[in-house]
Amino acid sequence: MSETATPPTKKATRAGNYFISNYPPFSFWSSNQEEEVRSAYDSAPIPGTPLGLYHHIPFCRRRCHFCYFRVYTDKNGQEIRDYLDHTITELERLAAKPLVAGRKPHFIYFGGGTPSYLSGRQLTDLTDRMKAILPWDEAEEVAFECEPGTLTAGKLAAIKEIGVTRLSLGIENFDDRILEINGRAHRSKEVWKAFERARAEEFDQINIDLIAGMLEETEENWQKNIEQVLKLAPDSITIYQMEIPYNTTIYKDMKESGALVAPVAGWETKRRWVKEAFAELEANGYTISSGYTAVKNPERTKFIYRDSLWGGADLVGLGVASFSHVQGVHYQNLTEIDDYVDALDSEKMPVKRAFRTNEEERMIREFILQMKLGHVQADYFRNKFEINILERFSRPLEELTEERLLEVVDDAIVLSRDGLLCVDNLLHDFFLEHHKTDRIV
Repeated sequence: MSETATPPTKKATRAGNYFISNYPPFSFWSSNQEEEVRSAYDSAPIPGTPLGLYHHIPFCRRRCHFCYFRVYTDKNGQEIRDYLDHTITELERLAAKPLVAGRKPHFIYFGGGTPSYLSGRQLTDLTDRMKAILPWDEAEEVAFECEPGTLTAGKLAAIKEIGVTRLSLGIENFDDRILEINGRAHRSKEVWKAFERARAEEFDQINIDLIAGMLEETEENWQKNIEQVLKLAPDSITIYQMEIPYNTTIYKDMKESGALVAPVAGWETKRRWVKEAFAELEANGYTISSGYTAVKNPERTKFIYRDSLWGGADLVGLGVASFSHVQGVHYQNLTEIDDYVDALDSEKMPVKRAFRTNEEERMIREFILQMKLGHVQADYFRNKFEINILERFSRPLEELTEERLLEVVDDAIVLSRDGLLCVDNLLHDFFLEHHKTDRIV
């Protein structure tokens, strides 16, 4: 019997979000905050703050059973063109605001959904229009998410031509049965074809995504996944531990059956699998660069989007349900395409919810996000926030040190491998008391 069949209840995977991507938690953001967002865009930028763009492409061939993002599988060509036109309208309006006017993006990220769902012609037209509004000539990174089954040779050539430097392939697993059970649209043969074609285009960096603990994943399957990764030898590997957010197909099935425990591997198993993968990758020359990522050459292989965002960059999000962080204001766009389009047609900002942070909250946000890298320099926070984090967080740091999950070394916090693998669970210890909650979205 697979180890995934009956994980102990205490350590089982239950429904909910575990991955921490922002602070304060999304559940504290509120609606009717359009004026806060307007105020942020009407402000002058803080000197030295990088600017990034995020563009949400919410279209997919299929909806994965574990997916909790805003995606659509039923839109026709005209509806897609209309959506893309509206994202350009949104960018034109924001680019004219004092916060953005005259700045050039340091990084650009296309996420989804499936950005590679678009045709080569659509991508070229979209990015030409974006560049005409905010030129990309000073961008250090253009990152682009792909589903392997959408990548023809022509599509990849177009993606390279528009300026993409970091191509990310959502492989998740190499076993066709597991891909099918989890609702993935691609199959393993498409993975190899896509990777070979991407290598031929000579992208600066190719990342592949895996998920540890998918439905019906076993010890044997996980070991085979590691072997296949080593054969591909990508520049970067990102491994997520399976979680079951409330708006996924898996959770809906759990709710209908009355199940409290998700039918996937328990947390101890998932962490062990990632630990084993990291060890194998290190043995083959990779460096662990975060709680999720291994890179072949840390001097050459960077992730500018992540590092800039975790260091307080301004991020302008475009499209339905996209997230932004500007001048200390977090906000998310409206989460249905029709509402998003209607707001723009009415010359309104398509804002669903927002939260204006104070300086303490911004400090905590950067601290907890940088903890995911496995090391945090105290000097950074002294210089930027005039605070000694070793004193500010002395109690949780002492407790986690006793548990051997981290240590303080030469004015830096360094997580152990075990600490890094459960880092999202540790971060709540550093939240302000009134932000501690089980419901983070």
